[in-house]
Amino acid sequence: MLILASESLRRRQLLELAGLEFRCEPSHVDESVPEELAAEDVPEYLAQKKAEDVWKAHPDDVVLGADTLVVFEGETLGKPHSDEEAYEMLRSLSGQVHHVYTGVAIQSREKTVSFTSVTKVEFYDLTDEEIRTYIATGEPRDKAGAYAIQGKGSLFIKRIHGDYYAVMGLPLAEVVRHLPESVRKPARQA
Repeated sequence: MLILASESLRRRQLLELAGLEFRCEPSHVDESVPEELAAEDVPEYLAQKKAEDVWKAHPDDVVLGADTLVVFEGETLGKPHSDEEAYEMLRSLSGQVHHVYTGVAIQSREKTVSFTSVTKVEFYDLTDEEIRTYIATGEPRDKAGAYAIQGKGSLFIKRIHGDYYAVMGLPLAEVVRHLPESVRKPARQA
């Protein structure tokens, strides 16, 4: 059985899109990271911690852990804690290029695989009105970088170079290729 070590709605939707049979069991590990760890290495490090934590309780299953981080000019942009913080993030991303790092770890008895998918995202120049209107939708509140590529935030994106689904939270095609054959079978249709 495939276990997603997360409660992320977006990651669940992506696994469903792939037709995979899975269940969710979020990890409750401490997500602190060593200070010396570079920002681009953090998502894979956390994905490994999450997968290992859940796998310890389910060693006969295949566990998938993931973590996503938005980085702009060396600064990590997490989930905004307020509308004003969301505004500041979006204002800084306006007309600029940033990177989205999604770390993945797959742990099973057969093998352990981990990798990071990097996607370069370029925003259009945004007006204050566009930013404020977007924030009023509530969509930025639980999103790293204060936007959702699959939602209304898509209107800000001029171009991407990399994996669209990795920006959503899971580089789906690459993940499926690394899964053991035993869990790659599509879910049965009802």
